Amino acid sequence: MSTIRWGIIGCGNVTEVKSGPGFQKADNSQLVAVMRRDAALAEDYAARHGVPKWYSDAKQLIEDPEVDAVYVATPPSSHKEYVLQVAQAGKPVYVEKPMAMNYAECQDMIEACEKAGVPLFVAYYRRALPRFVKVKELLASEVIGEVRFVASTQLGRLVNNSSWRVDPVVSGGGLFVDVGSHTLDLLDYLFGPVAEVHGMAGNQGRFYKAEDIVTATYRFESGVYGTGTWCFASSQDLDRNEIVGSKGSISFSTFQDKPIVVTSAQGVEEIMIDHPAHVQQPLIQTVVNELLGKGTSPSSGLSGARTSKVMDTLLRGYYGT
Repeated sequence: MSTIRWGIIGCGNVTEVKSGPGFQKADNSQLVAVMRRDAALAEDYAARHGVPKWYSDAKQLIEDPEVDAVYVATPPSSHKEYVLQVAQAGKPVYVEKPMAMNYAECQDMIEACEKAGVPLFVAYYRRALPRFVKVKELLASEVIGEVRFVASTQLGRLVNNSSWRVDPVVSGGGLFVDVGSHTLDLLDYLFGPVAEVHGMAGNQGRFYKAEDIVTATYRFESGVYGTGTWCFASSQDLDRNEIVGSKGSISFSTFQDKPIVVTSAQGVEEIMIDHPAHVQQPLIQTVVNELLGKGTSPSSGLSGARTSKVMDTLLRGYYGT
C-alpha cells in the first residue's frame, strides 16, 4: 500500500478547515468518502470538497472496500460506538478529541483496537504543530535549566452557551473538556504522564449544567509539578502557560496566536511560528506515515486515554461519578 484512503464519519465544522483538507493534502493520503446522517449535508460536503463518495449510513462507509482508514469526527457521545465498529471491520481509526466520554470508554476502545490488531489515534493535533514541537525542543536543550513547574490559565468570558459542547450528555462535560483537554494533552506531550492529580470543578455562571470552572494541581512522573485554572465565567479572555525552570522560563499560549517567550540568562527572546492553514495536517501526516511503516505518530489511544483519566479525576466531585 502506497496511499492511505480515508473516510470521515461526521463531516461537521471541525472538518471544514481544521482537519478535512489535511487528509487530502498530506503526502500519500486521499479523502475518498464522507458520511453524515443528513444525506443532503453529506452530499453538499462531498461536492464542495471534491470527495468522490458520500453516505448517510456509517456502516456503509466503514465497509466500503476503498476506505482503508476512518476518521471519527462526531461529538464524543458516539466516539466509542463508531471506533468499535471500525475496529471490528479491521481498519485503523483516528478519532476526534476528547477521545471519549470518560476513561472507561477509552479503555474499551483501546481493548477493541488491540483485539482487532488495528492502530488507534486521537486528534490531539498540537503534538505535531511546529510551534509546540519547538517548545519541546527548547525544554530538551535545557535553555531554562531543569523544569520545576508549569502554570496554566485559561479564561473565557461568561456566555449563555447552548451548544452540544456544554451538554454533558453529548460532550462528557463543558468547555473544560472541549478545549481544556488540549492543554492537558499538550502537557502530557511535554512532560510525560501525570502521576498524581487533585482538583475541583464547579458552576459559577449558572448558564448551563456543565462545569464552567476547574482548578487543578498535578505532579508528572518526570518530577515536574503543575497547576491549572480553567474558568469560562470570567470577565476576560486569557490563555497562558508558563514553564518555570532552574535557569529561566518559557511562556506560550495553547490557542491564541502569540509567540513563544523564552526568558533565560541570555535575555528575553520571542519566537513566532505560524500554524499551517489546516492545523490537523501535521498530525495527520504522522498517522499516515505510521500506517505506511515510515514513522510513529505522537498521539495514540494510550496517550489520549491518559488525558481523559486526568479530566475524570478533576470532574468526579462535580458530577459525582
